[in-house]
Amino acid sequence: MKIFKPKLVMIDVDGTLVDSVPDLAYCVDQMMIKLDRPEIGVERVRHWVGNGVPRLVERALIGQLDGSPTKEEFDKAYPIFLDLYSENSSVRSHLYEGVKEGLDYLKSKNYLMGCVTNKAEQFTLPLLKSLGVFDYFKIVISGDTLDKKKPDPLPLIHGASFCNVNPKECLMLGDSVSDVKAARAAGFDIVCMSYGYNHGNNIADENPDLVIDSMKQLREFL
Repeated sequence: MKIFKPKLVMIDVDGTLVDSVPDLAYCVDQMMIKLDRPEIGVERVRHWVGNGVPRLVERALIGQLDGSPTKEEFDKAYPIFLDLYSENSSVRSHLYEGVKEGLDYLKSKNYLMGCVTNKAEQFTLPLLKSLGVFDYFKIVISGDTLDKKKPDPLPLIHGASFCNVNPKECLMLGDSVSDVKAARAAGFDIVCMSYGYNHGNNIADENPDLVIDSMKQLREFL
């Protein structure tokens, strides 16, 4: 059994800390209604999240994971979604079971914690604050904080540098292939949650160092 000894734990938001799909799906469907197009539904949206709001809007417009709509379509739809999501970023979203216990355990053992997400800061900070977890984190790195976002390693390297910790002494906690790729490139260990989104694929197939079912299990491996 692998035991991790990190000085810093960087944690993803959507699919790891928070089930944000109910709010995202609501906003996608309301956007589609305003565009006089068919609604998408929660399950399809669940497979499309994880790469930021612009990419989610693109996927909704084309009805699939890969590809892009026309610039005209996107430029019409994107402001509609932003208006909707600004009012609905934490209305239906909730922490996954075990998250609060996991965060409390990490805090009790004096681990440094950071948050790293591809979600824009204007949505990330209100969400973390409304769910009562913002104050756990020494740093919050959103999708628009830096020039690059996950799967690029820059956000993780920036977090380690900010906290003055060597990347080899850091752990990433995520749920998607983007998290695994970013962690590997940054030199972090990577633990993934089994319940995350990852476009509907089994995260174990991406060979993270460990897959767990709840953040409560962290105490067994740290």
